[in-house]
Amino acid sequence: MSKSRKAYFCSSCGYESPKWTGKCPACDAWNSFTEEILHKGNESLPVAAWRGLHPTQTNTRSRSLAEVASHEVERILTFDPELNRVLGGGLVPGSLVLAAGEPGIGKSTLFLQDALRMPALTTLYICGEESSQQVKMRAQRLQLQHDRFYLLPETDTQAIFQEIARLQPQLVIVDSIQTLQSPLLDSAAGSIPQIRECTSEFQRFAKETHTPVILIGHITKDGTIAGPKLLEHMVDTVLQFEGDRHHAYRILRTTKNRFGSSSELAIYEMTGEGMQPVANPSDILIHHKEEPLSGIAIAAGMEGLRPLLMEVQALVTPSIYGTPQRTATGFDLRRLQLLLAVLEKRGGFHFGTRDVFVNIAGGLKIEDPSIDLAMVCALLSSYEDRPLDPNTCFAAEVGLSGEVRPVHRIEQRISEAEKLGFHQIVLSTYNRKATENLQTKIEITTTSTVEDLYRRLFP
Repeated sequence: MSKSRKAYFCSSCGYESPKWTGKCPACDAWNSFTEEILHKGNESLPVAAWRGLHPTQTNTRSRSLAEVASHEVERILTFDPELNRVLGGGLVPGSLVLAAGEPGIGKSTLFLQDALRMPALTTLYICGEESSQQVKMRAQRLQLQHDRFYLLPETDTQAIFQEIARLQPQLVIVDSIQTLQSPLLDSAAGSIPQIRECTSEFQRFAKETHTPVILIGHITKDGTIAGPKLLEHMVDTVLQFEGDRHHAYRILRTTKNRFGSSSELAIYEMTGEGMQPVANPSDILIHHKEEPLSGIAIAAGMEGLRPLLMEVQALVTPSIYGTPQRTATGFDLRRLQLLLAVLEKRGGFHFGTRDVFVNIAGGLKIEDPSIDLAMVCALLSSYEDRPLDPNTCFAAEVGLSGEVRPVHRIEQRISEAEKLGFHQIVLSTYNRKATENLQTKIEITTTSTVEDLYRRLFP
């Protein structure tokens, strides 16, 4: 048996150091090192129990790219079309998926109901946080059950892989990775070495047996995934739950995907029957009002390959204090300051003496630059206290010189706006060529500068 040794790990990035250091050399975080006791013995690897399940010939000889055989991967389709979308078309055999979010936001409920709706697959659900009775109660509340779904209330990876070798499941769900503990380490469950080692063991298991594994993870108070940053590099797909757990709607966003687009988004509604996918998110993001209100504009944005119409809200009020406030919810604050500077310089609007508050309705966090024009129109509407036409939407980027720049996938945006009953869409003049041969009933208006748009909106 080898001797135990101590090491220090950065709680921010997982950097390992033999001694305590005030500043992390990897991420420059101060006072982030914590001491962990490591123990590497001569025990056999826990993965040895399942290595005979799918015998394959290991070839360590290097081969040229032309010698590698390529074939189409047959994905495992779930009964949830929104989950298939964010996964890039379904679960890939041998993939490692990490899903993280706030407590109570619905991570366990989503994957439990999706696994129970696939009776053709033998599923092993490793419940490290709850007992089997608690998971049974949730399944009864969802009114879902099948005979090939198995529960394992265990946190020791050695015992887990022995049960995997006996059961030979086709899908493994771990709830959660922060509760597991490897016998090869003496550190506590949830520590950086344990998370890294347990994830590495499941990674080897998934790749060698071609079994998809879903890891449910925690997040820190800053909203980042708990554990080292290496955890996100080790897995194939990272899914992030967003939204307020006290409200009905949840957002499942893809931040990394080796088998598809890394910018997809799905919206769910938490109901008594579980997480219900929202087929048309634009309907819930746009609130129809009896009378027009100032400071509201509709943006035609894109999330991945999906067009999304959302409501952009702005409130401009005189500043009581010397320094005006700038508050943004769901929108980049630095981008807001940039747009305010453009309006101040190019349009002559005095936002420097006013407080500005902006919000993206529905709890979305949008990074698409095509909502710049809608944000500018909402700011001008609140500034003038004059409402915009509720049947008009906007899709364009705004440059530093006040020019209205074109955006991509304009056909999908126009089609979504027409489907929701909008009468007019405002685009950049440079998008005119892409819309010349487009057969649509919606009126397409183009503009080249912010000043020209202001004269049209507020004659």
